[in-house]
Amino acid sequence: MGRSAIAAVFHGPGRPLRVQRFDAPDPVGAGALVRVTGCTLCGSDLHTFDGRRSAPTPSVLGHEIVGRIEALGPDAPRCDAVGQPLRPGDRVTWSVVAHCGRCFYCTRGLPQKCEAMVKYGHEPLRPGTELTGGLAEFCQLAPGSTVFRLPDGLGDAVACPASCATATVAAALRAAGSVAGGAVLVQGAGLLGLTACAMARHLGAAEVLCCDVAPARLALAEAFGATRTAPPAELATAVAAGTGRYGVDVALELTGSPDAFEAGLPLLRTGGSYVLVGAVYPGRPVSVGMEAIVRRQLTLRGVHNYAPEDLGAALRFLVEADTYPFASLVADWVPLADANRAFEAAGRGGALRIGVRASD
Repeated sequence: MGRSAIAAVFHGPGRPLRVQRFDAPDPVGAGALVRVTGCTLCGSDLHTFDGRRSAPTPSVLGHEIVGRIEALGPDAPRCDAVGQPLRPGDRVTWSVVAHCGRCFYCTRGLPQKCEAMVKYGHEPLRPGTELTGGLAEFCQLAPGSTVFRLPDGLGDAVACPASCATATVAAALRAAGSVAGGAVLVQGAGLLGLTACAMARHLGAAEVLCCDVAPARLALAEAFGATRTAPPAELATAVAAGTGRYGVDVALELTGSPDAFEAGLPLLRTGGSYVLVGAVYPGRPVSVGMEAIVRRQLTLRGVHNYAPEDLGAALRFLVEADTYPFASLVADWVPLADANRAFEAAGRGGALRIGVRASD
C-alpha cells in the first residue's frame, strides 16, 4: 500500500525539529505498523533535545506512545502479551525495547539490555525503518516488541507515560521487594516520583515519604498517596518521625542527584534496599563507605529501562488505582506539526508532561 507519514525529525541539539515525510509500508515478517494517536514527552526527550544526553541523529524522538494497529506482518503475533487478540484498529502500547529473546542478556532475564535491541525513540533513521519514535503519524514495530492492548477506559494522558515512567516505577518496586506494611522514601516528585508514591501505597506501604525541592510538587505528592513530604533540609526529621529510630525499608532515588543519594543512604534501616533510577546522565562521583554497606546489610540496585512484565504491572496498576489524578499531569496536547512548541513548553518547567497529538 502506498502509505506515507510525517515525522518531526531531530537533527541535533540547538536545532529545531524538522517535519519530514517518509514511506510507511505494510509490515513484513513479525513486524507491525501502528497509527500513533499520542506521545508524551519524557524527561529524557528533553535532555536529548537540549544536548544534555547523547543520541544518534537524525532520529525520531518519543517513546511514551499510544496508537492503533494499522497492519500486522504475516508472522506478527495475533495476541498481545497477556493473550488478548490483536487486530487492526486495536488501541495498544508496547515496551520501550524490542528484544530478540536469544542473546546473552535476554537469556539471563534482562531483555531490556538485549544485544540486538530496537529502542523506540532512540534509533537513528535507517532506510525503510525511519518511523521508530512517537513523534510521527505511524510507528514501525520491530519483531520482538511486547505489545499490550489497552482497555477503553484508560485515556491517552494516562496510558502514554505507562510505557516509560509507570513501567520504570514498577521495575524499581519489583527490584526493591515487598513494601507491604513498610516505609518507602521517594526522592523526587516528578512523574516518576508521583507514580512511585501512588504505586507504593497501592502495594500496601504504610508510610510513603516524598522529598523534593519544589513545594508545589510536594503538595501534589500528597494527592498521589504520600503520607509525609519534606524538602531536603527537613528529610531526616521527617524520616525519623515516620519510622522512629529505624529508617525506611526502601528508598527510591529518582532524581539522579548525587546529593540526594548521599542524603538518602543514611536514612535506610539496617537491611534496607536502595533502588537507583534517576542517574541516567553524567554526574559527579559519590563516596560510599563499604563498611557501612556490609555492617548495615544494605542492598543497592540499579534499574534502567524495564522488562516487559513491568509494563504489564504498570497497566494493571493504572486500571486498579484509577482514583489518582494521573490524567491531570499532562498539561497540554500539541499537534505533531507544532512539535517544536511542545518542547518549548516542556522546557519552561512547571508541566510534568506535554503531549504531542499525531492523530485522533
